[in-house]
Parts: sequence; structure tokens; C-alpha cells
Amino acid sequence: MSRKSISYPQQIEALSSISRAISSDLYLEDILRLIVTVSAQVLKSKICSLMLIDQKTGKLVIRATQSVSEEYNKKPPLRIGEGIVGKVARENRPRVVFNIAKEKEYKYKNVVKKEGLCSLLSVPLAVKGKVIGVINNYTSFPHRFSKTEINILTTVANQAAIVIENANLLVQSKIIKEELETRKLLERAKGILMKEKGLSEKTAFRKIQKSSMNLRKSMRDIAEAIILTFEVRK
Repeated sequence: MSRKSISYPQQIEALSSISRAISSDLYLEDILRLIVTVSAQVLKSKICSLMLIDQKTGKLVIRATQSVSEEYNKKPPLRIGEGIVGKVARENRPRVVFNIAKEKEYKYKNVVKKEGLCSLLSVPLAVKGKVIGVINNYTSFPHRFSKTEINILTTVANQAAIVIENANLLVQSKIIKEELETRKLLERAKGILMKEKGLSEKTAFRKIQKSSMNLRKSMRDIAEAIILTFEVRK
């Protein structure tokens, strides 16, 4: 089965849509969903999925897809180097498969058969040479992906990788900031207990820690309560 090649205006519109989403105030999950939806529309794919490497397990897990197929969406995670998609992540280069039903390396033949999937274009998501995931496009008919199509999905993957990395950095920055604020509050609360109760630094810390465990509240909450009580009495 043949299909018309992607026109230049279609390419520009697709990439523009994704660029607008990246620079918007949308949540990361919404941006990822838009990326797979636009990619599927432009490449006329039956299924487009975006998989990311889980930091805890080191495996590729599906984070976004426009597919309504429960069979596909519930596929188990892949190890790096496992199957076609796992090798794309390991080797950091695109992979094209004309007929995945006949490809020995493809892991989920049951999904291929049930969903009527045929050709696959899989492209790595990488930031500064480090692979963080993979984006996959499946057609429902035999198709030889052109160089233009590979380049488009590679561009999309690069944009997706940047927004994901920026989101991760933002989260890390927020965690570090919260940890510093918590440390300052604990130091201040300890100082209050040392001055008001005549406790040593070690004993003051243990008192906060014990209160946290007994009341099932965070040490930050206990520290804030100590500081608030002290300021009210002033």
C-alpha cells in the first residue's frame, strides 16, 4: 500500500505545534501526549508511543501514546538492548523494520497480530549523547519510511528530549531547594530548643525526630511548629 509523501507545509506545521507546546505552560504529560498525537497524524501511524528509561529500574516504559489499545499500552517494560526498541536505546540510532511480524527480534508478536501492526520506525531520544528514551511509530500496512520521515521523527525526538530533560532538571532543582529550606528550618528549630530548653544540639535534634515519628508528621512540619510557637510567645 502506498501513501502520499509528507508535504513541506505538513512538516512545518507538525514541528511548529510541538515547539508551541514546549514553550507553553502545559504539564509534561500533556506535552508528551501532544508529541505522540502529532507524530502519528503526520506519519499516518496507527500507533505512536514514547518510552522513557525509568531511573529506578533502568527499563524502558511507555509514558505517552495516542493508542486506545489496552493490549499495546499494557506491554511490560523493556530492558536496554532487549528487542528492537531496546537496541535503539542502547545504540542511540534509528531503526526501521518493514515487517515486524517477521522480525525475530521483536518481542510482542501477540500485540502485532491483534492490532494489525506492520512497519516500525523507532528513534532514540537523546540529550548531549545520553539516551533517555525512544519514540516509536507503527503503521498498519507495509511501508518503507523515507529519509524525510526519519528526519522528521528525529527532530521531534530531539525536541521531546529537551523538554523532558528540562522538566527533570526543574524537579531536581525544586527538590534541592526544598531540602535546603528544610535544613534551615531544622537548624532554627534546634537553636530554639537549645536556648529555651537548655538542650544540646544532639538532644534537640532527637527531640524533633522523636516528635516526627510519634505524630507521624515530617521533621519539617515539627520544626515549623516549634518556630511558630516560639514566635507567638515572643
